[in-house]
Amino acid sequence: MIDESRDAMAANVSCEPDSMMPFLVVFAGQAVSLLGSELVQFALVWWLTQESGGSATTLAVASLVGLLPPVFLGPFAGALVDRWDRRGVMMAADGAIALVTLALAALFALGVMQVWHVYVLMFVRALGGAFHWPAMQASTTLMVPERHLSRVAGMGQALRGIAGIAMPPLGALLLASVPLSAILAIDVATALVAIAPLIFIRIPQPERAEEGETSSVWSDLHAGLRFVWNWRGLAILIALISLLHFFAAPAFSLVPIAVTKTFGGGAFELAWMQSASGAGLLAGGLLLGAWGGFKRRIVTVLLGILLMGGCMAVVGVLPGTAFWVAVGAMFCAGVLAPMAVGSFQAIQQAVVPPEIQGRVFTLVRSGMDVMSPLGMVIAGPLADAVGVQGWYALTGSVIVVMAVGAFFIPAVTRLEA
Repeated sequence: MIDESRDAMAANVSCEPDSMMPFLVVFAGQAVSLLGSELVQFALVWWLTQESGGSATTLAVASLVGLLPPVFLGPFAGALVDRWDRRGVMMAADGAIALVTLALAALFALGVMQVWHVYVLMFVRALGGAFHWPAMQASTTLMVPERHLSRVAGMGQALRGIAGIAMPPLGALLLASVPLSAILAIDVATALVAIAPLIFIRIPQPERAEEGETSSVWSDLHAGLRFVWNWRGLAILIALISLLHFFAAPAFSLVPIAVTKTFGGGAFELAWMQSASGAGLLAGGLLLGAWGGFKRRIVTVLLGILLMGGCMAVVGVLPGTAFWVAVGAMFCAGVLAPMAVGSFQAIQQAVVPPEIQGRVFTLVRSGMDVMSPLGMVIAGPLADAVGVQGWYALTGSVIVVMAVGAFFIPAVTRLEA
């Protein structure tokens, strides 16, 4: 099966698109939609915070409502994306989210909004994203020349960095000046901007295998699992990236404790540390978008993971007087994260056959989405037991060892050969 899949990959590479302009137009529309979504997400979370009187349970339920659909339904959505027209999937997902958001805006305007209404919207947004994300990622493979996949991944990482930095303050500014219903209307408008190019631009569709025409969604999903499991190098790399999420998510969530307990800082120091991480994420995405990484993408992935682990370990051994060194280390970790993750995404797009990318991508993403909260659950008690600096030093060292070990596994280093 793997040999046949690689033959399919080679055939796909030989039929690369002549121009990236159609993709760039679609990407621009999706970028506008993402910024609108981040704006609304901030506004809704703030409304829930105020409406519930700062209830942690309310916010936790909102987080779960947004997390569970991609984790549990994502793989099935990916299998369906491989069966359906991907342009239609993206238009339907954006359209459904826009309609529900418009209904929510009407409820806000009428003054009859309730907390559970927001939960419904967050669920629909998460469900739509579970379909939209694999459709967009799998479409990118057939619209972008293989040599530019890393740069496109860097553009995506940079866009998320911009959204994370700019949308919260913009959302706070808008909340102080316009009603929430108007902010929701902005999201509807940005969704229409994303849909408009898809009406006119054709997105290539991969040919399904003959046996796939009569197969079930379950068998399609099993085929995706079997593909990953049988390709040892890809399976090891996916496990490595998932473990990176397991360790990296707590590294950023424990920053407030490190600032207060290790460096004796307050809100000002915390702001500097978090701003450094956000700026690093943006810089790393822009760097990957401009440079594209090393010719062998696996080198960019493993080197990024190794150095990122080193940055975490540095934070774990610094004295309390070296706050600005810690700020620099968190900035470097932020730069390296999109370099590693974006290059990994490009590797997947290059080595996984287009006709099964939907299910493979969502299987990988579900695994990573599970590892992040699991890491935070375990990191809390562990950090309390050994100290937050001990946790940074321990996990940073583990990441370094994993990355160095991967350099000596031929199945990983020759994955793109």
